[in-house]
Amino acid sequence: MTITVVVADDEEIIREGLVAIVGAEPGLRVVATAGDGAAAVEAARRTRADVVLMDVRMPGVDGIEATRRLAEGPARVLVLTTVESDEVVVAALRAGASGFLLKSSPREQLYAGVRAVAAGEALLAPSVTRRVIESVLAGGVPAAPPLRLTDRQREVVRLVAAGASNAEIARSLHLAPATVKGYVSDVLLAHGLRDRAQLVVRAYESGLVRPGDGVPGAP
Repeated sequence: MTITVVVADDEEIIREGLVAIVGAEPGLRVVATAGDGAAAVEAARRTRADVVLMDVRMPGVDGIEATRRLAEGPARVLVLTTVESDEVVVAALRAGASGFLLKSSPREQLYAGVRAVAAGEALLAPSVTRRVIESVLAGGVPAAPPLRLTDRQREVVRLVAAGASNAEIARSLHLAPATVKGYVSDVLLAHGLRDRAQLVVRAYESGLVRPGDGVPGAP
């Protein structure tokens, strides 16, 4: 199955480079480009793309606002920026982004990121660790209703918040990866959350995971 992509960046040379890089990977296809956030939203809705590679700093409607406008779908947003900032990452996640990569990331990481985000996985660049969410939310976490979870779901969600993949969670809890995927899907559906990125933010905002927590079994 081909994953369709919209490339949004205000610099033409970067847009062209990303189009060439994404287009060179089997199974990925660029269906539109945009030079600002408003155009990115229009292109994503018009093409019903799977993923938008979204720059943050663009004229008019910036990448964060464009991400917010796309939060209801159909496209998932992978923020791609030069800015390695705690505030930018958390603002993007709260706006509904499914992932965050630096423009300096190698192309293999970009390919993997597009596929992960298209599949509903959350993605943070390796250099952007859990401290990003912790350090910002430590300044004042917005109140949110508690997550309604079974004991096993709570274990799974805490490991998701620690950045563990389904396979890592399965090994840690001695479960089958398909079982872990089922637990995550059930929690997302029950709480009206779109993907793992939103689940991570909600886990912090609800108090299930707190800044500075050591999460048993986390990688």
